[in-house]
Amino acid sequence: MSLNLYAKAEHLFGIEDATRELHSLYRSVLEDYEVKNLLDIGCGRGGFMKLMQEQGIACKGIDLSSVMAEDAQSAGLDVSCSDICETEGSFDAAVAIFDVLNFLDDEALTRFLACTAERLNEGGVFIADINTLHGFSEVAEGAMTNETENEFLSVDAVFEDNELHTKFTLFQKEDDGRYAKEQSTIVQYFHPLKRFRKLPGLQLVQNQTFSLYAERDKTLLVFKKSV
Repeated sequence: MSLNLYAKAEHLFGIEDATRELHSLYRSVLEDYEVKNLLDIGCGRGGFMKLMQEQGIACKGIDLSSVMAEDAQSAGLDVSCSDICETEGSFDAAVAIFDVLNFLDDEALTRFLACTAERLNEGGVFIADINTLHGFSEVAEGAMTNETENEFLSVDAVFEDNELHTKFTLFQKEDDGRYAKEQSTIVQYFHPLKRFRKLPGLQLVQNQTFSLYAERDKTLLVFKKSV
């Protein structure tokens, strides 16, 4: 899927409340650690970065969507459109909020976690959330639509063989009154908890299953950098 299409349609997903809840959860976990600087991986338009900067934490963000990165830059945030393995610097903490790990297949996930560990200072912490099997099969699967005066979004998601295939179709009204259509599909992958228990450079120190949209649909993972 074009991440820029996702960026264009994000305001139609109805995820504002869920995003605020996740931000609050991440912030509360980070309070248990001494964090002076933070890397937000998949930072979007930088909402969490703004929240943490208000608490005096220096933040850098990366996102693979150029639309998201440019919007964050326009807001004065230190954000680049780049991959974690291309990112320079070292950080006391890194976060990957709202299913970032689920967008990676097993090979990409291995690479991602190794590069994240390299970016952490000694004793650094990495926090991420993933969908549970229940979250995929009972919550994420299905269809939805939403519209405004000038836009219409259709989402159709099917979960099969531990993969969620979601087709997005977006119509946007142009100046001449006609509607432009964009369509793409993303794949998300279910990762069992055991996948994260033995990782080079990262030790899983906490996992917490919680309810975001429905009962026990998400798991929060907290890692510390290991030797």
